[in-house]
Amino acid sequence: MAIYLYDDDRARRFEPFALTRPAGELRAGALVTRHRWSLVAKEPVAGHVTATHLTSFEELDAPPVVTGTLPAGSLLVNARCIPALGAWGGATPTAPLWRMADHAAAVRLPHEVPVSQLDNGAVSLDLLAAALDVTEQVEMPGLWLDDVWDLIGHLPTQLADDIAVLGPGLDLDQNLGHVTRRGTHPLFVERGAEIEPHVTVDLTAGPVLVRTGTVVQSFTRIVGPCYVGEHSIVSTDRIAGSSIGEHCKVHGEMSSTVILGYANKNHDGFVGHSYLGRWVNLGAGTITSNLKNTYGSVQLWTPYGLANTGLTFLGTMFGDYARTGIGTRLTTGTVIGAGANIFGAAMMGKFVPPFAWGDAAPYDKFAIDKFLEVAERQMARRSIALKAGARATLRAAHQRGADVRDLWLID
Repeated sequence: MAIYLYDDDRARRFEPFALTRPAGELRAGALVTRHRWSLVAKEPVAGHVTATHLTSFEELDAPPVVTGTLPAGSLLVNARCIPALGAWGGATPTAPLWRMADHAAAVRLPHEVPVSQLDNGAVSLDLLAAALDVTEQVEMPGLWLDDVWDLIGHLPTQLADDIAVLGPGLDLDQNLGHVTRRGTHPLFVERGAEIEPHVTVDLTAGPVLVRTGTVVQSFTRIVGPCYVGEHSIVSTDRIAGSSIGEHCKVHGEMSSTVILGYANKNHDGFVGHSYLGRWVNLGAGTITSNLKNTYGSVQLWTPYGLANTGLTFLGTMFGDYARTGIGTRLTTGTVIGAGANIFGAAMMGKFVPPFAWGDAAPYDKFAIDKFLEVAERQMARRSIALKAGARATLRAAHQRGADVRDLWLID
């Protein structure tokens, strides 16, 4: 049996990320959603059911986007559902319908289901379960991502809950006497990670988990709840309440921020309440505002107009492969489209289109062949090849962004 992650219509609006990846390949809390579901359900994730422009999606160990039919016995999961890692105390339920907060989170398919039935994302799992006459159900703990900014809004609680489950199950380093600690929450350092002398870990507000292969350099302060993924480097400033993916470089102050993985914030500059997609690179002195001078609720651009997030703190959403030049300043609630390359001393507007190039609107367009050449060079520095599927996905994203007015529905 296997899991298939389904992007419903709402998940397909999670821009700027939905242009280049399925929602199940986003990090929510400590883990990528795909990994989370595999741990909870104790089954492998075999594929994504998502928008057709992502048909060629190919990335690292991610499963493909599926076409054709979903096999009988498969567990079809709404990718916006974030199950608690400790759900059911480790026992997988036998009921074919798993519900969370009065909505279907997952359905065990009694027979084959054509992917075409789910193509536009309009079919909810509640409707599908009713059509399939699946009624036996169980309630599961967790939360829903209703909007893309929930990835930031739910971060502190999600991190604390995740680390409490993940940490005790790892092979932990017990030789941490040289680490200065404050507070009483636990510190989990996986064997193979290195915490250099003169590092302070503040455990007052939550736990901290550092995964194998990661180096936390001297004179760094880590404030929990905080997760640092495998083979990353964290250096010389205050890193608070954040989730850092694998193979990242982080320097300078960072707060309540998610880095999906393989991204660099390797210089000074504050980044707060923000989300960095894969292969993002922030130039020295890049600064995000995460609080309005009025202390009011932050509005965020969406393809359907500005939305009131209800959040007092919200920084920037950086799409995959986005890059900033030195000294880039970003206002509260900014969206940087995938593949954008921005620079200049002026404050950027609240929305930068995908594959934009320049320092102010109207932006030039980053030519796709040149973009792919730069992306290939960037990825090779981490010994990662830009595969054919990824190239096709990026070309499709670039084409969809060719007419920004049509794609993003901007007045």
